[in-house]
Amino acid sequence: MAMMRECIKLDVQCASLCRLAGQFMALESEHLQQVCRLCVDVCRACAEECGKHQHDHCQRCAQACRECAETCLRMVA
Repeated sequence: MAMMRECIKLDVQCASLCRLAGQFMALESEHLQQVCRLCVDVCRACAEECGKHQHDHCQRCAQACRECAETCLRMVA
């Protein structure tokens, strides 16, 4: 369990931030770009950490995080 601690921590942070980004999109917030920039960073960190683990769920999470980071990156471009 100790080896998964950072992975789990980043999963929770990433999910929370993605949820927040979705809310800001729905509200058409003027602060959406700042939230999306942070979302890119956290999603990339989560993808990197999850990608270190060979568990199927970790690999699926890493892929989802990469896709989310790319989508958020397009939002701020």
